[in-house]
Amino acid sequence: MLLILGTAAFRLVLAGTTGLGIDESYMVAAGRDLAWGYFDHPPIPWWLSAGAAKLLGTEAPLAVRLPFVALFALTTWLMFRLTSEMFGERAGLWAAVTLNMAPVLGVTTATWVLPDGPLVAALLGFGWAFHRAIRGDSWAAWLAAGLCAALALLSKYTAALTLAGAFVALLTLAPRRLLGPKPWVAGLVALAGFLPVLAWNAANGWASFAFQGARAGVRKLALGAPFATIAGEALFLLPWIWLPLAWLWLRALRNGPKEAGPWLLAWLGFVPITLFVVISAWSPRVLYHWAAPGYLFVFPLLGAWVAANLHRVALRRTLAGTAMFLVGALSLAAVEMNLNLLRLPGDPLRQGLDWVPLRAALAQRGLLSHPVAAPSWSDAGKLDYALGNAPPVYCLNADCRQFAHRPRTAAGLIGQDVLLLAPRQDEARIRASYGPLFQSIEALPPVAFALPGRAEVTMGAYLGRGLRDIPR
Repeated sequence: MLLILGTAAFRLVLAGTTGLGIDESYMVAAGRDLAWGYFDHPPIPWWLSAGAAKLLGTEAPLAVRLPFVALFALTTWLMFRLTSEMFGERAGLWAAVTLNMAPVLGVTTATWVLPDGPLVAALLGFGWAFHRAIRGDSWAAWLAAGLCAALALLSKYTAALTLAGAFVALLTLAPRRLLGPKPWVAGLVALAGFLPVLAWNAANGWASFAFQGARAGVRKLALGAPFATIAGEALFLLPWIWLPLAWLWLRALRNGPKEAGPWLLAWLGFVPITLFVVISAWSPRVLYHWAAPGYLFVFPLLGAWVAANLHRVALRRTLAGTAMFLVGALSLAAVEMNLNLLRLPGDPLRQGLDWVPLRAALAQRGLLSHPVAAPSWSDAGKLDYALGNAPPVYCLNADCRQFAHRPRTAAGLIGQDVLLLAPRQDEARIRASYGPLFQSIEALPPVAFALPGRAEVTMGAYLGRGLRDIPR
């Protein structure tokens, strides 16, 4: 409980002192319209941010991030319970500790408005219930596993990869369970929970499935890319955490089903860990954090290993040093983001600042009477979050993602004048890309507004007269 409360308190401080990143702003803004499905992901993460904003009456970063911080507190407890049942409470404690030390899980998944937060909580709930179902074959355990599987599938599509590994584990550990109705009923519960997402996709041309499936599309074979992917995953987990995780996972696979607990965990993580490494050989779109749900199930093995080796001075120093490193690095990043003391080249932390002062700057110039459009989904997300949906923000791009599937789309602007705001594009590119969409485009003086610790920020502004068409 001290671990849960202490880490949650630290995350709440971070959540309240740093702005939303690009993906977060996009999810909060585009998720204001509740739906059974969304272009990028299933609905639960969108519902969480929208529900928190509605309940608390604000879209402030702390408010929309609060459900994700709370969910990782639950994730920490579930990691402790699952590991304790397999290897004892001491192992459970250290599994929970090391989980919180892995940045891709303990920082981004645990704090940011992303689908990974509800995903890992639901997957761990599934893993715990599935372990009990295999051992005891009770209806309660099987139904809990089915419900948690449904919640995971409603959070992120990659949950299906863990469920595929679970089926292999069941075949090799307790195949006779498949002769009874319980696992099949659990599967039907999971499928029933996922039906709304299928219905949304069917009504929207299977857009979400097509978008995610295209990420595995063949580009050019690059045999060195899998090694880069492994290195990226190691960096996101911290190399000195990833190395024992990988070793323990391989050892569990080598030892086979005679060690039921490690074998189950190894297969729950197998498909996410291996699939994205393989796909990266021909697809440049693989992101390093996609494999994190696979490594999630190796942390119980790491907890047991740490508990057995805690007498080693080097291990204790590594754990203490990692905790101090993370607290220090994150605190410094938050301070630098807000004060910009170091003036880092390219200002990489500026992405974590919200553009809320932009609204006052537009109001001062009388520009809030026009609907606003941005030339990309990412810029539209930042602008829409900053302006609070008043005026409405649209996306004018062939790749608008969820902005193209909202009840209010750019098609409704035909014939109107539109304020084009271009945070990252110059006038020549705006005219070349969007000139054909309007009767004319008038360049306005750039909009200037202040961000913490920075000189005045300017953003290109253009008035598009008479929208004639939208990108296809």
